[in-house]
Amino acid sequence: MGVELVAILALVALFVIGTVLPINMGALAYVAAWLVGMYALDLDEKTILGGVSGDLILTLIGVTYLFAIARNNGTVDLIVQTAVRAVGGRVALIPWVMFAVTALLTAIGAASPAACAIIGPIALGFAGRYRINPLLMGMFVVHGAQGGGFSPISIYGTITSSVMTDSGLPSSEVTVFLASLLVNLAIAAVLFFVLGGRDLMHRRIEADEGDLVAADLHRGGPPVPARGTGTLTEGATTAVGVRRDQVLTLVAFVAVAVVSLAFDKNIGFAAITAAVVLAMLKPQEHKDAVKQIAWPTVLLVAGVSTYATILTTAEVPEYVGGWAAGLGVAAVGAPVLCYVGGVVSAFASSTALLPVIVPIAIPLIAEGGLNAGLFVAALAVSSTIVDVSPFSTNGALMLANRPDSVSEQTYYRQILTYSVVVVVVGPLLVWAALVLPGW
Repeated sequence: MGVELVAILALVALFVIGTVLPINMGALAYVAAWLVGMYALDLDEKTILGGVSGDLILTLIGVTYLFAIARNNGTVDLIVQTAVRAVGGRVALIPWVMFAVTALLTAIGAASPAACAIIGPIALGFAGRYRINPLLMGMFVVHGAQGGGFSPISIYGTITSSVMTDSGLPSSEVTVFLASLLVNLAIAAVLFFVLGGRDLMHRRIEADEGDLVAADLHRGGPPVPARGTGTLTEGATTAVGVRRDQVLTLVAFVAVAVVSLAFDKNIGFAAITAAVVLAMLKPQEHKDAVKQIAWPTVLLVAGVSTYATILTTAEVPEYVGGWAAGLGVAAVGAPVLCYVGGVVSAFASSTALLPVIVPIAIPLIAEGGLNAGLFVAALAVSSTIVDVSPFSTNGALMLANRPDSVSEQTYYRQILTYSVVVVVVGPLLVWAALVLPGW
């Protein structure tokens, strides 16, 4: 049996065990990485451990630490109140605002994880307070990030355009961008109605003597307090205005966004620096904030990212992609390649996968009469819509910032179930929408 099949079978095994049994899949992934790396790929342990994404781990730690402090001092509550007023209290508009803001950030060049790290905790704060389905809100943020992620000046967009040019394919930046935006918008629209959006359309949040209440306008019933305290803010933030530490926390948020987006610095370093500075200003108040870091999610992502390197070292993408391209029938090979992109990207870096999977598609484009721009768009979208997976950076960020109203295990299973649906159905629908009509 080839090392490619060994790596694939180990992946399937850890996925099944981690789904059936209450064992952190990151721990299982470490075991699989060690065994497959040592005994199938003949790698030393230092090389195996070198596969962990330190950038991603630091981002998870830094962002969840910063937002733990923001929750402690009431700043998250303050942001939530301001945003609610900005949309006139229309609850149904809140998820769409989060989608649009995240899409805008990635469209102007922000890394998808950076945008999700900035907007995700705020969006999920809304979900917890105003009884919005957390899965709806979290996935809106991720799909928003992917929707704007292929603009001509974005990271994904420039990578895809460069790979197409290097492979001798006509560049199709606008086609790829619009395909990603429209597909993610369509998915968001379906999610909105499936996950309770219809009920949100009849609800408003109104200010009444300092309290925010959710009014069920459809039924005409009496105002119902929003989930949580039902008050404008908690503790000292009620009726006394914005405190000094909240102002400093807001400044920290802006500083992290500017440093990471405008100056292209690591958001993990920026976030943890801001968190440490705020903790030093009030050490006793925030001494337990570090305990609120999403450590189980850190383990999950660390283990899975380590195993993703095993998959890459075993050349699993090339193996499956080469097999698909060798089928010689575009009608079969094209959707198979879309599935390769979707399945592998659910566990590995989309940024690293795009330069690998596009060149593999050249034989199908050349011999199968496929439209290069639309086929590459299908590959790009199939490889990124699966970033909702809890094993990817974006999905993990949503899991790490879940609202208190839902347990971590419950939210993990919700995201996992949804990501399985996307992986199983998404690539086929994308292929049918973008490739099949022009073939």
